[in-house]
Amino acid sequence: MKSSPSFPLVRLLSAVVALLGSLPAPAPAADLPLAKTRVLIVTGGHDFEKDPFFQVFKDNPNLTFRAVEHTNAHALLTPAAAVSYDVIVLYDMWQPITAEARSNFIAVLQAGKGLVATHHCLAGYQDWDEYRRIIGGRYYLKDTVVDGRPWKGSTYAHDQKLKVKIADPKHPVTRGVGDFEITDETYGGFEVLADSKPLLTTDHPSNTATLAWWRNYGPARVVYLQLGHDHQAFENPNYRRLLANAIRWAGGKD
Repeated sequence: MKSSPSFPLVRLLSAVVALLGSLPAPAPAADLPLAKTRVLIVTGGHDFEKDPFFQVFKDNPNLTFRAVEHTNAHALLTPAAAVSYDVIVLYDMWQPITAEARSNFIAVLQAGKGLVATHHCLAGYQDWDEYRRIIGGRYYLKDTVVDGRPWKGSTYAHDQKLKVKIADPKHPVTRGVGDFEITDETYGGFEVLADSKPLLTTDHPSNTATLAWWRNYGPARVVYLQLGHDHQAFENPNYRRLLANAIRWAGGKD
């Protein structure tokens, strides 16, 4: 027969049990803070309202960001530099790009970095056909022929009131957003590739029907969001929610 524990030992064990019982329970996984998404914002080639634009990112507690403007942007769109960010946000309309820079940009996406392409970047890199396959469409700055199909130069109009319809309410990018109105710039006559999946649509007569879409480029998650010309869009809570959702989804944090 084993002897019973001594009285002091029993008191010590009881004290330990009581102490452990008084500690707060671990927070459920859903309540733990989410890791911030690291964002590289690329601008250049088009004027924009800088303060209200960057305020959108400053007001987002779920990300950190670094901004770079052409002609310095391509130095950061390389596999070596990409270790410092999770998602690229394009808000540029740049045209010159070397063969090396093209190869590096593709390599970054092939490594799985996310891409959120916004507004006038749809008109970037007019002489690089692979770019339209990366982001899923193109705004044409002049009449041209692509894959045997003629395209007229695309159009734009400022300060238009658009009725925006959610085309895919189940996608993480549109989570928490219903149909809404926004004052923004319209784009008409631009190309949307057939394998781009619509997220937002509009019936505005001067805008192409699809306003936003998602796609994959290899392992990279890609979103294009046409909205975002000036403060009228930047201050719209639906635009802010869509952009935040797009960044998190592209970064694999949905």
